[in-house]
Amino acid sequence: MSVDDLYVVLIAGTLVVLAAVVAARFSARVGLPTLLLYLGIGLALGESGLGLQFEDAELTMLLGSVALAVILAEGGLTTPWPSMRPVLPSAAVLATVGVAVSVTVTAGIALLAFDLEPRTALLLGAAVSSTDAAAVFAVLRRLPVPVPRGLRARLEAESGFNDPPVIILVTIVASDAWESAGLLEGLTMMLLQFLIGGAVGLGVAWIGAAMLARVALPASGLYPLATLAIALLAFAVAGMVGGSGFLAVYLAGLYLGNAALPHRGVTLGFAEGMAWLAQIGLFVLLGLLASPSRLPDALLPAVVVGGGLLLVARPLSVVVSSVPFRIPWREQAFMSWAGLRGAVPIVLATIPLSAGLPDATRIFDVVFVLVVVFTLVQAPLLPWLARRLGVTRPLDPRGVHIESAPLEDIGGTLLQFSVPDRSRLANVSVEELRLPQGAAVTLILREARTMVPDRTTTFSPGDNLLVVSTDEVREAVERRLRQVSRRGRLATWLDPEG
Repeated sequence: MSVDDLYVVLIAGTLVVLAAVVAARFSARVGLPTLLLYLGIGLALGESGLGLQFEDAELTMLLGSVALAVILAEGGLTTPWPSMRPVLPSAAVLATVGVAVSVTVTAGIALLAFDLEPRTALLLGAAVSSTDAAAVFAVLRRLPVPVPRGLRARLEAESGFNDPPVIILVTIVASDAWESAGLLEGLTMMLLQFLIGGAVGLGVAWIGAAMLARVALPASGLYPLATLAIALLAFAVAGMVGGSGFLAVYLAGLYLGNAALPHRGVTLGFAEGMAWLAQIGLFVLLGLLASPSRLPDALLPAVVVGGGLLLVARPLSVVVSSVPFRIPWREQAFMSWAGLRGAVPIVLATIPLSAGLPDATRIFDVVFVLVVVFTLVQAPLLPWLARRLGVTRPLDPRGVHIESAPLEDIGGTLLQFSVPDRSRLANVSVEELRLPQGAAVTLILREARTMVPDRTTTFSPGDNLLVVSTDEVREAVERRLRQVSRRGRLATWLDPEG
């Protein structure tokens, strides 16, 4: 490649990214899921648009896996553990038992409705039965009506956990092991991948979090880079030792996101930007791989299989998985409709293409059309359905978001936060704040003016505060600040857990 060719590639790539950014703004206004616009950009660049020829299914699968790892890492980083912990068992059942029910029912519908080989029907059912992390994170976190954190966390955890079983299933069915592998062998492989991936993800994240908490890097921008690198390291190591890289990277992100990391706000912003870039690249690449001339023939099978999945298989899998946990029927109904499909099914459909199976092209086309059609149907109706089912929650206007940076030389931490508009920190004095011994409010920025507070200084909405704390009392300081922000001066009695 010459220098001039490099310039052309850079111009084309940056224009695609800028077009995708503008498309995201447009989709936010009209309520259209961004993944459809990105797929549309890929189709416009492909053989029926600008004429770019791209048919490398294996490269798409590999790059798609890396992009999904970045998306899962960001999902874990931005998920609060307190909301995840109560729903972890139910999410795990949804990601295993629920997926098994969904695969079986969907494959059966495809087998009965169309003249398909059992292998093809099973591949089709497996590819579309896994909910997609990119779609779930993107849609649920941008709903105009907020849903309860536990409900959202359950759906997000399911989308993070259910990739390994379907990836293993599709890989086995698409390979020569289809003839020889038994049910017990397949279940054993899934269990091993879960255990190894979980252990590697948590182990790598624990080491990485300990390192980041103790090392003062020379620039704040290095912290988010190191954090994302640690999560992706877990993905790679787990894959190398035979575990589930997708489970590892999600758990690593979840651990790191809930650890006491420096510059948390910058880290989460960087991870969100990288996840957006991964989504853009992934969906544009999948759009390039698709052939628009073949897609009309796949419309009827996609509607039939997708309809069976949405109206029969998914609700049945949710009901069966919810039995041990007594999940309210309203939440079950919302979960059934919110089982969104996106990049994961299309990436899974590239595995049979890479293996050169006879019906692989048909499977890919049906999955592609199914994702497009049912994303158009499901995502726009989620806000309306949440209101109708009564599964919305009020926003918390008093939550305080605290960022931190280590002060390595003195064994302390610098905490920074803003006083929210409706926070009960307003009119509380420094003395009344009663921070633990070893912590002090050192500076207040108010309306572009800095001031060093004394014990009688009171806080106002919009104030930016700097608090210096020793490492030993840092968690107690953060808990106290959140308590007072929600409950005011009597927080110790009204909100003892913080």
